[in-house]
Amino acid sequence: MRNIKMIIQYDGTRYKGWQKQTEDINTVQGKLESILGNMTGEEIQLVGCGRTDTGVHAINYTANFHTNSTMNTDDMHKYLNDKLPDDIAVKSIKNASERFHARYNILSKTYMYRINNSGIKNVFDRKYIHSIDEKLNIEKMRECAAVLVGTHDFQSFTTLKSKTKSTVRTINFINIEDNDGIIEIDVNGNGFLWNMVRIILGTLIEAGKEKLSPEDVKNILETKKRAEAGPMVPAKALFLKDVEY
Repeated sequence: MRNIKMIIQYDGTRYKGWQKQTEDINTVQGKLESILGNMTGEEIQLVGCGRTDTGVHAINYTANFHTNSTMNTDDMHKYLNDKLPDDIAVKSIKNASERFHARYNILSKTYMYRINNSGIKNVFDRKYIHSIDEKLNIEKMRECAAVLVGTHDFQSFTTLKSKTKSTVRTINFINIEDNDGIIEIDVNGNGFLWNMVRIILGTLIEAGKEKLSPEDVKNILETKKRAEAGPMVPAKALFLKDVEY
């Protein structure tokens, strides 16, 4: 049996996230598995590198599947992109080693968030960027981001209700760049809890509005209470940017 690795790009606007749920719920995984099944004549189970929330996008999403199909990867690539809707594309597809697993082999993931803080509306970008009129203090955001880098219990930064699953994660870096009022924030970590990235970003925006200090962020981590952290930012401006193996 062959193990096939794919890099996928998708606009998550009209999907209920990555993960397949029931047949009548529109998800990226469900759409891909349906087309892969038609292509191979098999019931395909696609392994993704993680869940993405409803409305979140992906620039480089990694997935793999097993198949007995003898179709070469060039023909698979063409077939998939011919059949997929315009908001999902396969960027690359190739044979992988039997041991490759899109979720279990991950070293880190990078999410990117985009904020329009220029004060100038952009009608063409509006579906993929979060507009904030109040001028953000980038240095304050960076100072508070530095508190979150490292290994911490991120219980305050998730909507996960489970009492049994660990909420300890490692953030490797948070980079914040301001290009004439277009702010891009990259968050890289070894794994993320449910809604963790969106809550981190909401907290950093509060810091940018000078409502939170680095000491406040440290206290938020220590309290382990979701209510203490910032609001969850809209999904439309969040992209899974890269996955490292």
